[in-house]
Amino acid sequence: MAQFRSLLLAAILMFSGVVVDAYGPRDNGYVGLKDDYYGSSCKDAETVIKKAVQTELAKNLKHAAGVLRMHFHDCFVEGCDASVLLDGPATEKTAPVNAKLAGFEVIDAAKAAVEEICPGVVSCADILAYAARDSTVELNGTAWAVQGGRKDGTVSLASRAEAELPPPEFQVSQLIDSFARRGLSAKQMVVLSGSHTVGVSFCDKFVSRLYNFNSTFFTDPSIDPAYATELKNICPQHTFNTTIEVFMDVITPTSAGVFEANYYKTLQEHKGLFTSDQSLFDDTRTKAMVTSLLNNRRFQKEFGKAMRAMGRVGVKTKGQIRTNCRVVNTY
Repeated sequence: MAQFRSLLLAAILMFSGVVVDAYGPRDNGYVGLKDDYYGSSCKDAETVIKKAVQTELAKNLKHAAGVLRMHFHDCFVEGCDASVLLDGPATEKTAPVNAKLAGFEVIDAAKAAVEEICPGVVSCADILAYAARDSTVELNGTAWAVQGGRKDGTVSLASRAEAELPPPEFQVSQLIDSFARRGLSAKQMVVLSGSHTVGVSFCDKFVSRLYNFNSTFFTDPSIDPAYATELKNICPQHTFNTTIEVFMDVITPTSAGVFEANYYKTLQEHKGLFTSDQSLFDDTRTKAMVTSLLNNRRFQKEFGKAMRAMGRVGVKTKGQIRTNCRVVNTY
């Protein structure tokens, strides 16, 4: 009888739209998150994590953009639970959409450092959130207060990453829907897209805009013609190299990038690399938002607020605090 009741409850939850995993329900709110979460349990946690991040990024600053992107990819699949960090034959990091994710070594180093002073206290999900903030600062971005209290998940599936992460071809309507399903507004979507002011992409992510775009246009007409020619030179139609890096921000094209509002200026100049970028300026619903964020001080302030909101997505109150961020605890 008890088994029947359990099965009945599971069925009710399934059809009511509640997702249940092995560790319990996924929360859409942010119960348990707060500023200075480790103030009493591990008061030096944020300082130690920051120093570890700085040390690793001094070796390769390009990983700063990777860590920031990693936090986004984590929160949009299973919630902010460090599921993107798990190793395995079919985990999220093995998904094609995550093939170029970089910076895992940064998180490993931060975890090792904090485990030395407070073993078993600070979750990998929180470390990733802190590291994303600290990485942004290393690229000349403005810091924001990061809430702590996330637990680490035990489920990580490549198939979910492929299904949940918004691809570069998305238009504004699709982007708004994707973010709304995670409790994020259209404005927050436009602000978070500003993270594309740093980092690089690869030809296969945008080549469909350059050749045989549709039955009317060979090349996407929303791309500045000179910029399209430049991209075609980098990515020849049939012989492009998928390992060649292309800067997301053509205004400040440095190897690591500079975190500022120039991303939005590139959209005004029709030099957004992805459809999902350029459509933000071309769509009347988001154009004014893009224009308002040309002010760097406003962008930096709004970005911190939006990152705090994203950091609350799918937070788990039931989960683990992994000893090794790459492996689920077995005890």
